[in-house]
This record gives sequence, structure tokens and C-alpha cells, in this order.
Amino acid sequence: MQDSNPFDARTNLETGFGEVEIYSLKTLNEKIRGDVFSVPVSVRVLLESFVRDCGGKFVKEEDVEALASWPNSVGGEPAFLPARVIMQDFTGVPATVDLAAMRSAMHSVGGDPAKINPLVPVDLVIDHSVQVDMFGSERALHFNSEREFERNRERYEFLKWGQQAFDNFSAVPPATGIVHQVNLEYLAKVVQVSDGIAFPDTLVGTDSHTTMIEGLGILGWGVGGIEAKAVMLGQPYYMLVPEVIGFKLTGALQEGVTATDLVLTVTRMLRAHGVVGKFVEFYGEGLSKLPLPDRATIANMAPEYGATSSFFPVDAETLAYLRGSGCDEDLVDLVERYTQERGLFRTDETPKPRFSETLELDMSTVGSSLAGPRRPQDRVALGDMRSVFRGAFAEILGHFDKDPCASPDCSPDEASEESFPASDVPAAMSGVTDEGEESVQYPESSGVTATEDVELGEGVRVELDGQEARVNHGSAVIGR
Repeated sequence: MQDSNPFDARTNLETGFGEVEIYSLKTLNEKIRGDVFSVPVSVRVLLESFVRDCGGKFVKEEDVEALASWPNSVGGEPAFLPARVIMQDFTGVPATVDLAAMRSAMHSVGGDPAKINPLVPVDLVIDHSVQVDMFGSERALHFNSEREFERNRERYEFLKWGQQAFDNFSAVPPATGIVHQVNLEYLAKVVQVSDGIAFPDTLVGTDSHTTMIEGLGILGWGVGGIEAKAVMLGQPYYMLVPEVIGFKLTGALQEGVTATDLVLTVTRMLRAHGVVGKFVEFYGEGLSKLPLPDRATIANMAPEYGATSSFFPVDAETLAYLRGSGCDEDLVDLVERYTQERGLFRTDETPKPRFSETLELDMSTVGSSLAGPRRPQDRVALGDMRSVFRGAFAEILGHFDKDPCASPDCSPDEASEESFPASDVPAAMSGVTDEGEESVQYPESSGVTATEDVELGEGVRVELDGQEARVNHGSAVIGR
């Protein structure tokens, strides 16, 4: 926090959390005679950070004025100081080792090792080293946790020491949850308070899917380990002022259509539009019909469509989620009052911000779909799965001529049996029975080699509960 206040934007706000100081964008807007409340909400969050840190070591008045004139400032490279850092164990352990080495160096020159601490709050969540040795049992969690501590005892003891030794550092133990779940359910505050000053909860993380937190209205994205360590030690994250793509959602999902169906549709639209290195911000009355877990699912997929940020503004659903996840009512009141006063709270009547470009999706038009057949972000409508699977399968084996119905736009009716004569189709795709009637052999050019145990057209023979079955391409197998 800086003591200077060049725009005279610091004021007080009374909340259930008590009286806090805030940096008012209304005051800034009056000072510069601008139009900051028409810029995207995600840009306003960045702008608040610049106003609060202005006059210090990294942010100058001209940086604030430039960002306030967005989109004229797109392409500039100001210094952003996030509120906190989140790490998983793969990057968090080396970072803690570096801090310990710095303390050792300080001690060797006669200094006070206790002065070496993260300058920005850091949360380390242990989840990437977790293994599963037992499942399907009430004892599984306890058993797996014991094995984890046995395997990683030295590392975990070191991290426990780090949590006790360093200020602004906490370690979340294994068997608590994945980093994004812990971040969303336990660590997120939406509005932070430090030294009596309230400000938006922003972060960088060492996982590309850190953007999942943006479903809660918190601006945050993944960075490299070096960048995260720099922020941890009080250095800014230098970023290009982004273009912001507005994505308007209207309508509501039909019954039976899932968040996965929606996110695959959104991902396909954004990949086609091109959003690499840009912010995506969602708006529109459809957000009032989109629960927070669905928002988090969409935000989580930002790396798949290439956006730096995938932001959902704070609204009534955010407040309901905070209450539902056990947050103190005073914090919920602080979030509501702060975001409303700061122009960061969305309602269906909120005017549309100025965006670089916009897209629109009526969620009632989204149908059931599946991902694939090759990449998880590729959406295929459920009705097209038959033709798309057959075309992709043929291409993978290099066995058939080009499938005339391999396109996702081909209707199921067009995928006639004449396109794939029974004599050319693998047993599992040609209606061949488990008894192997009319079984087909692959040609030698397919690269599949017959063995004494496997007849290629009949699949692999397996025995289950005393009964023989065959598993072939396209078979569905359920583990137990």
C-alpha cells in the first residue's frame, strides 16, 4: 500500500465488516473528466489497483490516466501488483527452497534471517503429488493420506516449517482438494482488507487453469514460476493492456443440457473468433440464470480457447455462493457494498460496457453434446456422434476412403450404411454379434497384426464372472 494519494481518491465506506478505506473510481472519474464506468469491469479492477498503487515505486499518474482512457491504452505495458499468489506443490516447493536459501545467505552475512519473507500473501496447495493407491472403500481417503505422508514426509515437514517460519505464507495440506477447488471454496475473499484498506481480490497462480476463480468475480490467471516468485517478492507483473472481448449470454439452458455442453459451445465460438492473449468478459441477462459452478467451468477452460482472462463480474449469484460456502455474513456485506459503490456489481439493468468486440449466445439453443473425438475442447453435437466417430475412426486406422459424413455438419440420416459397407467395417461397427458371426479381417495395410489369441475382427476375448465376452473398437467398458 502507498501513502501517496495523487488523485484524492481515498475515502471511507461503512460495512458490516466495519469502516474501511477505499479508492473511489467515482472521484478518479471526476478528476480526469473521463468515462471509466463504461469500460469493461475487468479493466475497472485493474484500474483500481493502479489508482491504489499510484505514487509508489512502479505506478505513475500517467499510467492511471492511460488505462482510464481504455481502449486507447491497449498494447501499453504497465505494472500490475496482484493482491496474492497461489501455487501448487510442484512450483511451491522450489519457491520455498529459494526463500530458505535467501534466509541462509542473510544469516551468513550477519543479517537477520527473519527479514526474508514473501511481501505478498502466498497460498501453497499440495495436490499435484497426490496418488491413489486405494479406491472404492470407506478407508480409501485415510489409507491414501497415510501413504502420501510416508512418501513425501521430508517435503511436507519442510513445507510445515515454511508455514511456521515465514510471514504471508500458508500451506494447504494434501487430502483437502485440488488447488482450484481450494481457491474457490476457501481462499477466495472477492474483496480483501489490509491495513484498513479494502480492495478487489486479484491473483496470479502457477497453474494455467487459475482462471477458474474468475467465475467468482476475482481477476486472476496463470503465470510462470519466475513471474509468480517475482510477485511474491513484491515485484510487479508487467502485462500488455489487453483487448477485451464481450461475450453476451441470453436465455437459459434447457433441461438436461449440462455445463459441459455449454462450455464446449462457448469454447468452440471463442476459438473460432480468436482470443489468444485477450480478456473475455461475460455479460447479459443470461448470467442471472447461470449458477456459479457453471461459470467456473467456463472460466476454467480459458487455456483451451487461449484467453488470458475469462471474467464474470460480481453479482447476486456471487453473494449466494459466498453464503453457501460458509463465508461470514460481514464479509458478504463488505463484498456487496464495496462492489456496488465501486461500479463492479452486475445486475440485469447494468449498461453494456464498451468492448473491443462482442459475441452473443442464446443458451436455450445449446444442445447435448460430447467432446472429441480427439481433443477435449472439440464439441460434437450428440446427434452427429455416429457419423463423426465413424469418420475419425476410419482416418485413424487409415483403412477407409475419406468419409463423406465425417463433417460435424453432416446429419445422422446422411451417414447411410452404403457409406460404410459391412464388408469394410470393423466387427464392433458393423453390427456383428458377440459370437463373431460375419466377422471381418483387417487388411495387412492397416498395421494391425493378428496373434493366436486375438482374431482381429472379433476383438479381445475376456472372461467376466464365468462368462465370455469380446472387447473391440467402440465397446463400452465399465470398471468396478
